[in-house]
Amino acid sequence: MGGDAKVFTFEEVTVHNKHKDCWLIINGKVYDVTKFMEDHPGGDEVLLSSTGQDATDDFEDVGHSDSAREMMGEYCIGDIDASTVPQKARYKAPKQPNYNQDKTSEFIIKLLQFLVPLAILGLAFGIRFYTKST
Repeated sequence: MGGDAKVFTFEEVTVHNKHKDCWLIINGKVYDVTKFMEDHPGGDEVLLSSTGQDATDDFEDVGHSDSAREMMGEYCIGDIDASTVPQKARYKAPKQPNYNQDKTSEFIIKLLQFLVPLAILGLAFGIRFYTKST
């Protein structure tokens, strides 16, 4: 395409979202795939479902062949102005509360971790001793 490639805004590309007028954004390039709709192995619905967004992930997830990638050149009509493409929302994990939320001192927790099993063991020996002697 050379250095004089037409640059499209995201809004310009998103209006081309119909069977008879279908453009896609893949890897920063704009493709007019209208003539390819009938020939696409996955069907035209696959292409239509990728309009109105950056279709790079959809394209890469399928695992297209080298010949499919070479064929893309025929349909490339320009570049996308990256500053006009909306950023994908990044997943942000919810903030986890601290394990020790009630502010119990670390010493008491460690003491209980030692004493509770010891008390259970003592109770088990006491029951065994009491049941044997009767």
